[in-house]
Amino acid sequence: MRSPSPLLALRQARQQLLETGQCPAGIVDERLARSWHRSMAAGLAPTARVSPEHASTHHLRHVLASNHALLAHSRPVMEYVFDQVRQSQSVVVLADSAGMLMHTLGDPHFVDKAERVALTSGASWNESHRGTNAIGTALAERGAVEIHGSEHFLERNGFLTCAASPILSATGELSGILDISGDHRNGHAHTLGLVSTAARMIENRLMVATCKRNIRLHLHAHPEGIGSVAEGIIALSDDGWIVGANRVGLALLRLNTGDIGATLLERVLDVRLDDLLSRHKRRPLQAQQLRLHNGAIVFAQIQVDPAVLPAISYAAASPVATPAARPGVDALSALDTGDARWRSAADKARRIVAKPIPLLVQGESGVGKEMFARALHASGPRRDGPFVAINCGAIPESLIESELFGYVAGAFTGARKEGSPGRLREAHGGTLFLDEIGDMPLTMQTRLLRVLQERTVTPVGAGKAVAVDFALVCATHCKLAEAAANGKFRHDLYYRINGLTVTLPALRDRSDFAALTERLLSDLSPALALQVAPELLSRLAAYPWPGNLRQYASVLRTACAMLQDSEDTLDWAHMPDDLLEALQAVAPVAAASSPGPAVAAGTAPLGAQPAAMQVPQSLQALSQVAIQQTLEATRGNVSLAARQLGISRQTLYRKLAAAGV
Repeated sequence: MRSPSPLLALRQARQQLLETGQCPAGIVDERLARSWHRSMAAGLAPTARVSPEHASTHHLRHVLASNHALLAHSRPVMEYVFDQVRQSQSVVVLADSAGMLMHTLGDPHFVDKAERVALTSGASWNESHRGTNAIGTALAERGAVEIHGSEHFLERNGFLTCAASPILSATGELSGILDISGDHRNGHAHTLGLVSTAARMIENRLMVATCKRNIRLHLHAHPEGIGSVAEGIIALSDDGWIVGANRVGLALLRLNTGDIGATLLERVLDVRLDDLLSRHKRRPLQAQQLRLHNGAIVFAQIQVDPAVLPAISYAAASPVATPAARPGVDALSALDTGDARWRSAADKARRIVAKPIPLLVQGESGVGKEMFARALHASGPRRDGPFVAINCGAIPESLIESELFGYVAGAFTGARKEGSPGRLREAHGGTLFLDEIGDMPLTMQTRLLRVLQERTVTPVGAGKAVAVDFALVCATHCKLAEAAANGKFRHDLYYRINGLTVTLPALRDRSDFAALTERLLSDLSPALALQVAPELLSRLAAYPWPGNLRQYASVLRTACAMLQDSEDTLDWAHMPDDLLEALQAVAPVAAASSPGPAVAAGTAPLGAQPAAMQVPQSLQALSQVAIQQTLEATRGNVSLAARQLGISRQTLYRKLAAAGV
């Protein structure tokens, strides 16, 4: 730990900074000089009284709720740390990633002084608000720092000595700051080491909590070190990618945070994931000796939730590991071709499939809402029960009551003599899918609401209700909240069916166009490996598809019918005439997706293109072109590029690594 700068030297350096804008070299620590410069740039003056930046009660409550996990895992560690410094007139502080204080534990004799400088929950200690201080400077420098006495930029904070360390997430992002502040006369040489160790304890607790569904490797150079605060922790996906790590784990494997999400375990260790899991099954508690590719030895113990081990073992046994692999195979997974928004909707729906929570699926006509609902039904515990689909906009209003609720014999003229159970009773034990529910007449909405509330159906002409039990999935292309506000849909029914709402993306907004094309072609012709010429695929991807998947599937079906017996590649000649002109008018785009056979080498009928403008001749090349163009457009901002591409940041890192970038 560095020694505090002499008081006289600090005053001289600060004076020169104020007069010339420069700190004299060699007098103060480089990080301290940088912090002073940032404080000046923020418009602060050492002698000025700053207006306290303090969150409102509502905003503080929101910050605390957003950081619930960090607070929960930090409090026990903070209590332990406070026990170590209890007699030193100090306060232990936890701040969020913006420098706002969220929780404090203070010595009663020091609390009054601390409150005078707003060292309390809700106050911001960002450098831009408080000048140089341990919390704000650790935040700016992303490293552990100690600020003693007059090293604080604001003179009113000169009575403090503070040591702070960042708390990092499993992916290397800043989660918060842990700080110990006290009277500068009672500063201790070991405070920075104590707060740094405590921050690592919190990081480890957070990582274990947030990576419960991952395989975790707990590492150390010595087997006895596993389980200590000095252990490394690596989180792995079920296909062997490193998706999380603490700082010690990265150091042991000679990696940095940029490698998270972009590195296979086999690239750093001489072991396969399935071998690790096999050893773990035989001796779950035994540390395994592993060798890095550079020859270094580490010891590792696997920890994995028993509930997810079967799915992980299945994926590890697969001969091909792909970044898009799902933790288990179900009907929704079979529809997943890589679009992030579609996958997010599926993941949310999976969480309620076994619970009595109704699902509302929104999306434009033709996006596959019923297909999504059927796959969800097949992925849940009611899969062996009936799936009853009703298009509320297609049933004549005069028949909708008898169609839905059924009727008894002789209930009305023309009724069947044996009566009818009705579609609602047919769904008993399974799933009821109400498509275009926004088109249901208001009178029927009232009766449906009663069914959903009482879970009984009274057929037309009957005096006795019949119990029904079904999972409810509704779908609509319109915004029901607006329809309810305009009196076109019952508010109470809207709240009843809107347990969880998911929105399926339009085809033009999906990032998995080529992979989706491959799946559709496989469904249309399972026996043939059909492909699409690259130029045609790029035009198809650029077309807006007002009818979405329904329209696109119809076009592909017609095109397949146009193929000669010797052909296996769809090209311009196979397109319907009404679509041909529209496709040739749109600008081609790269249809980024996972590699697959849907794209075939070929030429377009529109004439030769300059070499620099030629369309890449493989789907992998199309993907790389799209990634490169997006990175250039975002000036290398990986997070923004990933959002625009519709993939996760980790997936983008993997694709860049695969391309050798």
